[in-house]
Amino acid sequence: MFTRLKQNRRLLILMALGALLLVCLLIAVSLGAVPISPLNIIKMTLNKMGLFHFTATWQPSDETILFLIRLPRVVAGALVGSALASAGVLFQGMLRNPMADPYIIGTSAGAAFGATIAMMLPVSVAFLSFGLVPIAAFFGALGAVLLVYNLAKVGGKTPIVSMLLAGFAVSAMLAAIVFLMVTLSGRTGLLQNVYSFLMGSISVSGWNQIIIIAPIIIGAIIAARFLAFRLNALSLGEEGAAYLGIDVERDKLLVLALGSLLTAAAVSISGLVGFIGLVVPHAVRLVLGPDHRLLLPAAALSGAAFLVLADLFARTVLAPSEIPIGIITAIIGAPFFIYLLRRTRREYAF
Repeated sequence: MFTRLKQNRRLLILMALGALLLVCLLIAVSLGAVPISPLNIIKMTLNKMGLFHFTATWQPSDETILFLIRLPRVVAGALVGSALASAGVLFQGMLRNPMADPYIIGTSAGAAFGATIAMMLPVSVAFLSFGLVPIAAFFGALGAVLLVYNLAKVGGKTPIVSMLLAGFAVSAMLAAIVFLMVTLSGRTGLLQNVYSFLMGSISVSGWNQIIIIAPIIIGAIIAARFLAFRLNALSLGEEGAAYLGIDVERDKLLVLALGSLLTAAAVSISGLVGFIGLVVPHAVRLVLGPDHRLLLPAAALSGAAFLVLADLFARTVLAPSEIPIGIITAIIGAPFFIYLLRRTRREYAF
């Protein structure tokens, strides 16, 4: 009976968060330089899906704006937010640290390194609708994590402290190389492009990129859900998890792989959007508790809703100019990070 109540509670919470995400998506696609009424959006969408046929009460250009420009960007924002929030849950669970985020072990520096090299190359390459920069950022992020993992591995094990230190060292080294390359190039345009990537922005040109990225992100989030019990066990410490029959090293590698894949997929279409993977998982944990069976899907839905609204604010508040979305998330996330830091200090004080 108690188990059924808990399951019903989880289901109700996830349904509520799903409804919240749908409302955020509807608001985000309705607002912009050309406002579109939510009712017309619903009618156009149902027409497009072939479920109903409503008489057009909107301009033909509204459909173009909705389906080819605004909706792809909003969906991309939701995917990025869910990916970064899920990766944050994974890394915080593995490292047993509420102040861990998806970039803590070098993914951001690796992505920036790959993107900068791509920006410097005098060639233009496109693969599956992706330019060279997002492709290089994706593989740069994964390559940096692989380097960190191998540097931290000692005798078949990867101590958490060693992984964090290796991540810090690799991040510092790659960041220095990036700025050295920018400085030596003497190209003002390169500096602007690197700055834009570091500040983050949702950049998709239609649905083709989303068709490639969405299965990666959704598949990784679903796979992460199957690690919920292992993450709950790891919260007891590595010895406690091993006592429960958990293969600690194997599961740490799985968590690292999934978290890195989610982060790399996100940065390939958004650049470096900070604080989502820090703020959202911890906020959801404070409200719903530490059980990863609920925390993982709840953080994914909350992160999607949060970034959709942040992107809406970034593109509308100073329209026609656009604020880099990383600035918006930092303005929200930095005070929360300070709160976490002070709370952690109080806990250690006692």
